[in-house]
Amino acid sequence: MTTRRRFLQVGIAGAAILIAGGALYRARRPTASRVLDDRGVELVTALAPVVLAGSLPTEPSARAEAIQEVIEAFGQAVAGLGPAVQSELHDLFGLLCFPPARVALAGVWSPWNEAGESAIAGFLGRWRTSRFDLLRAGYQALTQLLQAAWYGNPRAWSAIGYSGPPTLPA
Repeated sequence: MTTRRRFLQVGIAGAAILIAGGALYRARRPTASRVLDDRGVELVTALAPVVLAGSLPTEPSARAEAIQEVIEAFGQAVAGLGPAVQSELHDLFGLLCFPPARVALAGVWSPWNEAGESAIAGFLGRWRTSRFDLLRAGYQALTQLLQAAWYGNPRAWSAIGYSGPPTLPA
């Protein structure tokens, strides 16, 4: 049986882990000229095939190239956001890249570059349907930025029947 004292202890320990993860990530935060650090790139690389399932090329080299383009576009999209939103995204990445927080919040035990697609899909599904607004907002931020990064790419347009922006007469 969980007592109120035990509940508070677990809550305080969880808060301490989250604060420590955020502090460590901020200390190693990328510079303004580079939005995603190596751990952020690792996270986006792991999430992209799951979020964009069925949309990316299947041929391995074309798929790797497309994921690289998604990473670059994701970084550009984040760079275009306001400082407060960038800070929140950096905090989110910090938590998801900090192993104890990754396990506690995402339920993913392996590092992102070793996590299976089913574990990542499970994490995304739990966040999408979470009763906590903050987790649902994190899901929305991650998936919408990834989708915008891919579908803003001319390589993705033919798959969705988009012929590109109209050309205006000169």
